[in-house]
Amino acid sequence: MDMLGGLTASEFLREYWQKKPLVIRQAFPGFQCPVSPDELAGLACEEAVESRIIIEDDAGKPWQLHNGPFTPERFSELPEQDWTLLVQGLDHWVPDISELLEQFRFIPNWRLDDIMASYAPKGGSVGPHYDMYDVFLLQAQGHRRWTFGGQCDHTSPRVDGTPLRILSSWEGEETVTLEPGDMLYLPPGIGHYGIAEDDCITLSVGFRAPTIDDLLTGYTDYLCNQDGAAEHLDDPDLEVQDNPGTITSEVIDRLDRVIREQINDRRKLALWFGQFTTAPKSLDIVVPADEPATPEDFAEAIQAGEQLRWNEGSRFAYHELDNETALFVDGEQYLLKGDARPFAPLLCAGAHINMAELSEFSDDEALLGLLTTLYNQGSVYFE
Repeated sequence: MDMLGGLTASEFLREYWQKKPLVIRQAFPGFQCPVSPDELAGLACEEAVESRIIIEDDAGKPWQLHNGPFTPERFSELPEQDWTLLVQGLDHWVPDISELLEQFRFIPNWRLDDIMASYAPKGGSVGPHYDMYDVFLLQAQGHRRWTFGGQCDHTSPRVDGTPLRILSSWEGEETVTLEPGDMLYLPPGIGHYGIAEDDCITLSVGFRAPTIDDLLTGYTDYLCNQDGAAEHLDDPDLEVQDNPGTITSEVIDRLDRVIREQINDRRKLALWFGQFTTAPKSLDIVVPADEPATPEDFAEAIQAGEQLRWNEGSRFAYHELDNETALFVDGEQYLLKGDARPFAPLLCAGAHINMAELSEFSDDEALLGLLTTLYNQGSVYFE
C-alpha cells in the first residue's frame, strides 16, 4: 500500500503494528487539509464538539489544560505561540475527514476510535508524553518536528503541577520533521514529543483497545441484565456445620459453577462485545432523521441509484454465529438468518455501501425494514 510506504497491510501488521514506530514519507502525496485553523476554532466553540486548549506556560504554570466549548474571544486572548488546540472526533463533523478512515480499513472497525485534529502556531505542543493506543499522525498543514522512542508506562517520571501526563526526564531516540502528506505510526506506550515549526495541523487517527477493567465491568453489567440474573443462589443440600462461621468448599464450588455457567457462554460474550464496541462515541451526531422514511421510500431510492453511506459518527461490525449472523450498528444488534446473512458483511465493508450488491436484497421486506430502521435512527443516510 502506498499509504504504508510500499508495505502491504500484512507486512505492516506483522512488522510494525504494536511493535515499533514507522515514518512514512508522503503517505498521502499532495495532501491538502480539508479544514482550516479558523474552522477548527469554530468547531471548538460548539457545545457538541469535544475540544481542549493546552498552554505550555500558563501564567507560570506548566502545561495547563482548558476544556471547551470556547467563546470566539478566547482565541484572541491566547499568546502568539506555544499553545495547541485539540478537536476530538473531527471525522464525526467533517465528511472529508471521515473519508480518510477508508484508507485504514485493514484494521478492524471495532478498533477504530476517531480522528483528532491538533492545531498549533509556532512552538505549540502538548508536551512529551505517551498514549496507550495505536495512532497514525498525519501531517495535514505546516511542519511539525517529532522526537520519539523509548517505552513508557505509569512508572515513568512526570512533570508536577499539570493535569496532563507530561514526561519529565525522557529523551527520544529519533527526530524527524513531517511536512504535509507525511505520516508517523506510533504503537502504545512509545514516548513522543511534537513541536510545531510553523502554523500546523496534525490529524491523529487513533485506534482503541479496551482495558481489562472495561471488559470485566462491561460484560458483567451486561450479564446482570440477562434473563435469570435475578434468581437467588440455592442450597437444597445444606448440612449442619461444626462451626457456623465456616464458608465450606462446597459453597465455593457452587459459586464457581454458577459464575462459569455465565461467563463461558460464547454467544452472550460475542453479542455483548459487538454492542459494546459499536456504541457511538458521540450521541450528538447519530440522531434520528428529520423526515422518517418508509420501506417503500427506501426501495425507490435504491432503484433510483442513490448512494447510501454510514453516518460519520456511526460504527458497524458483525460476527458469524453458528446458524446466524449478528449485525451490530451503534450499540444495537440485529440477528440475520439464511439468505439474509450476507447482508451484514455488505453493510460493514466500508462507509460507502455497494449499491449494486445492496439492490439484490431490495425485494426482501425484512431487510428493507432493517435498512429503514437504520436510516430513521440516523445510522445511514443517502448522499
